[in-house]
Amino acid sequence: MTTGARRRRNRWILPIALAAIGSVPAVAAASAAGGTLPRSPGLPYAPRNLPDRIVLTPGSDPAREMAVAYRTDTAQAESQAQIAVSVDGPTLEEKARLVTGTAVRVDSSYGPALYHQLRFTGLKPDTVYAYRVKGAAGWSEWYQFRTAAAEAKPFRFLYLGDVQNGILTYASRVIRQAFHANGDIRLVLHAGDLVGQRDDLDHDDEWGEWNQAGGYNYAIVPQLPATGNHEYVDDLAPDGGESRRLGPYWPAQFALPSNGADPVKATTYYVDYQGVRFIVLDGTSALDLGTMAAQTRWLDAALASSKANWNVVLFHQPVFTCARPNDTKEIKAAWKPVFDARKVDLVLQGHDHCYSRLTSEAGREASARARADGSVQGPVYLVSVTGSKMYALNDRTPWQPDKVAEATELYQIVDVEPRRLAFRTFTASGRLYDGFTLERRTDGANILREIDEPTIAARRCSGTVGPDGGACVARGK
Repeated sequence: MTTGARRRRNRWILPIALAAIGSVPAVAAASAAGGTLPRSPGLPYAPRNLPDRIVLTPGSDPAREMAVAYRTDTAQAESQAQIAVSVDGPTLEEKARLVTGTAVRVDSSYGPALYHQLRFTGLKPDTVYAYRVKGAAGWSEWYQFRTAAAEAKPFRFLYLGDVQNGILTYASRVIRQAFHANGDIRLVLHAGDLVGQRDDLDHDDEWGEWNQAGGYNYAIVPQLPATGNHEYVDDLAPDGGESRRLGPYWPAQFALPSNGADPVKATTYYVDYQGVRFIVLDGTSALDLGTMAAQTRWLDAALASSKANWNVVLFHQPVFTCARPNDTKEIKAAWKPVFDARKVDLVLQGHDHCYSRLTSEAGREASARARADGSVQGPVYLVSVTGSKMYALNDRTPWQPDKVAEATELYQIVDVEPRRLAFRTFTASGRLYDGFTLERRTDGANILREIDEPTIAARRCSGTVGPDGGACVARGK
């Protein structure tokens, strides 16, 4: 099936409109083709009179600013939160201050809902705060977060590839395992395609499952999401041409910093966190909507101005693919030279539904020789997947990446120190699969060292048999 045909087939799955408060609601229509929207059992994701879908996001300076988005039914017209420096007794409300924000209305197959966004500014660095948000029936529970330190300081973050499919059925266990087994995660990075948008569920259900999979963790740990192609929906122009537009849930669900590239401020941004500059790009907009040049200029400027010890770039479509036959040539041509020139440390990606760690385009043997010689390592390119949709590895994976996996759900834990970065990849059941450290030399260059901890065997399908002994679920791309 062609891409265009696939888009036309799936276009009906998003009969949703985003409108300002007070405007006429757009009624969610049934499929123009007579289809029925696939739904989660029952009505678990209908908006109600208490807040849900509570997601914490950082400001560009998360030592002094955080933001929160949440959802209610339309009875709660005001966007309200209370925030206080945390105390150890049940008296948080005594010194809490009221913060107000804005709301947008999203009409879905469940009916209308309000998505509220508020910013907590003037915060103290490295301080624990508690907050709660308001619904028509009352306040949520209190949630706690810690602001970033104002200086470089060790911390841990979690990196997730595409959650997208089997969000609650399969991906939820991976996310929960990551939090259960690895304490004090300070940030969560999502490499796009957080949901399917056009695949197996109504969009509202997909976002409901995404929030349920992360649960309260998404309300207490700041989220850094990148858009994937499935965060976009397809429009059919009167002349029969097709275009993409950002789906309505993204700008409603995430209160992100507004320091991105001018044409795509809703989906590009950077955050400085305790010695790391995280730069988030939008590959879909760059490839399909003509923003590549603007994003490239902004990327170069964001790296040039960075005073961080480490620079980490996050986006969806990978420079070096592990499933698709060809690399993403437009992104490779535009962004890889910037990564090389500005000495980016990690490039975190998704999209391919397989795992790949690559340090040299010349292949793993060249990488191994360089490590043995103590040579400087350039950016390390990672691709990973968390959800249930899997693609087969391509014909370059036997020799090019340092490590690959197929038909495997994964999460990644990264421990950051001022002169050392430790990267670990774990399977859904918590087994160590891959890892390396980057050590910063006095001249500013990186040395990559493979971990000496035992890892499980390489996971690839063998014909129709998967790495767990059952059917191989990875399909060719």
